[in-house]
Amino acid sequence: MKAIFDNVSYDCSKSVTNAYSTSFSLATKMLSKTIRQDIYNIYGFVRFADEIVDSFHDFDKQYLFDKFEEDLKLALEQKISLNPILNSFQHTFHHYSIDISLVNSFMKSMRMDLHKSKYLNIEEYKDYIYGSADVVGLMCLKVFVKGDKEKYEGLKETAMALGSAFQKVNFLRDLKADHDDLNRTYFPNTDLNNLDEASKKDIINDIESDFALGLEGIKKLPMEAKFGVFMAYRYYSQLLKKLKQTPALEIKNARIRVPNYKKIEILTRSYVKFQLNLL
Repeated sequence: MKAIFDNVSYDCSKSVTNAYSTSFSLATKMLSKTIRQDIYNIYGFVRFADEIVDSFHDFDKQYLFDKFEEDLKLALEQKISLNPILNSFQHTFHHYSIDISLVNSFMKSMRMDLHKSKYLNIEEYKDYIYGSADVVGLMCLKVFVKGDKEKYEGLKETAMALGSAFQKVNFLRDLKADHDDLNRTYFPNTDLNNLDEASKKDIINDIESDFALGLEGIKKLPMEAKFGVFMAYRYYSQLLKKLKQTPALEIKNARIRVPNYKKIEILTRSYVKFQLNLL
């Protein structure tokens, strides 16, 4: 029975989320049950695509990515896939009428990571962030508003800003791994070997601007989504706070983390603010 296979597929997407990101997993658990599985389905898809380009160094990544993209196309066309992660994603894609251009933009940015290591100008940087982060925020927004076109258009700009903020925080936090292990430099016009306080301040100011716009959108989200997204916002804000307090040259030498006890504290404080309508 296909229903059994679909349930197994959904379990796989949830397992991927739990295994790869404790923070995102925790935030997703704060979403309403009516939309939680669909966010797992989106995360599983984007995580596996990202994993191919970032981790499988002992394999032919070009071949693996081409095959994944081909399987994705077939899954969306045929509304089924024997790859459980793609089977889950195609369900959410069709249920909420996610725009194929969002999926294509995401895959384009992931493909860029196969061969492009430096983003030399602001246009390339923005194009990559749009495809790797903004569109993921827009896919999730489609779920949060349950496909409502008017609500989607009204929150589109803020969802993109929040996605950008999350991605830029990741870039800054993962500076060492991206630069030393993957030979990638995402921030244009920035010498990462000699990152100074002025350059770090410019990057952080840009992220804070995105966060401010993103928070305005969170306040307008449906109740089913608001607390979970606010939780993610608070977590990434805490990461940014720690990055802000870390000297520029030290950022490149260590990956900044939020300890588990602090995540629980963030959860508790976020819940209190949510309950008291203090967002």
